[in-house]
Amino acid sequence: MKRIGAAFVLAAALAGLSMSSAMADKYPSRTVSLVVPYPAGGSVDGVARIVAQKMSEVTGGNFIVENRAGGAGGIVGASYVVKAAPDGYTLLLTASIHVVTPFLHKAIPYNVVTDFTPVSLLASGPLIVSTAPNVEAKNLKEFFELVRKSPDKYTFATSSFGSAGHMAIELLKRDADLKTLVIAYKGAAPMLNDLMGGQVQLVADPMLSSLPLAQSGKIKAFAVTSMKRVAIAPEIPTLAESGVKGFDFGSWYGLWGPKDMPAELTKMLQETLVKVVNDPAVKERLATLGFEAKGSTSAEFADYIKSEMTKYEDIIKAADIKPQ
Repeated sequence: MKRIGAAFVLAAALAGLSMSSAMADKYPSRTVSLVVPYPAGGSVDGVARIVAQKMSEVTGGNFIVENRAGGAGGIVGASYVVKAAPDGYTLLLTASIHVVTPFLHKAIPYNVVTDFTPVSLLASGPLIVSTAPNVEAKNLKEFFELVRKSPDKYTFATSSFGSAGHMAIELLKRDADLKTLVIAYKGAAPMLNDLMGGQVQLVADPMLSSLPLAQSGKIKAFAVTSMKRVAIAPEIPTLAESGVKGFDFGSWYGLWGPKDMPAELTKMLQETLVKVVNDPAVKERLATLGFEAKGSTSAEFADYIKSEMTKYEDIIKAADIKPQ
C-alpha cells in the first residue's frame, strides 16, 4: 500500500509538471491583459505600454494594457487580478505603491505578499523634487530655510497616498526636521496643476510627468533623487549636490500574477520579460522616460519586495502616518 501511495503521489506530481509545461509551451494562445490600476497617461501606464508592445512582438501573441483605475493605491485593479485564474492571461503591472498599501489602509481585500505571484522587477527611475515657479529659493537648501522661517506658508503634495513621491517627501521632511502638511491628490495631473499655480510648494514626482514641465519653466526643479545626475536632464542636480547627503530613492515597477501560477509558466514569463526590458530599443525608450530597465528572477523580485516593504514601513512609522 505504501508503494502504491508513493507511486500515486509521484504520478500526480509528474502529471502536474506536464500540465504546467504544456501550458507554458502553448502560451499565449489568446489575449493577455496587463492590468494597470491607474488611468492612461501616467508613469505606470507608460511602462506598461512599452512592455506590452514588445511582449507581443517577442511571443507572437497579443499583450494589451487594461486600465482599471480606482481605489487608493490601485486597489481596484489589484483586486481584479487577485480574482483572476492563475493562467497568465491576467497580470498586474504596477508601481511600488502596491506594496505600501498594507501600511496605509486598514482593510484591503488581498495580501500583497501571499495573494500574488511575483514575476519580475521591470524598471526603476528617480523622481524630480520640484517647487512652484514663484518660489524664490534657488535650491533645496534655500527652500528649507524659507519653510523653517514661515512654516504656515508652505504645503507639500503627493500624487497619491503611499506613492514613491509620497515616501520621498516624507523622507525629505524627516531629514530636514519639518512638520509640513502633505496633501494627497488623486493623480499627478491635478497635483502638478496646483504646483504650477502655486497652491502647493513641494512635490516629488516621476520624470515622465514632471520633466517636460521643468524644462519648459512651468515648475522649478530642485533636484533628482538618484545618487547621480540623469542623462536626459543633466542640468538638474542630485539631492546630494543640493545639501541632502546619502539620499537615493525612486519609483519602481514590476509584474505580478495571481497566486498559484504554475512554476513553469512563471519562469517562462519571467525569462521573456527580462529579454524584453533588456532589448536595446526598449531600454532606450524607457531611458527617454527617465527609467532604467531592470529584470529579475521571480525569487529575486520576491526578496526585493520584502526589503522595500521594510523600508517603507520604517518611513511611515517615522512620519507617524496612521492607516486610513
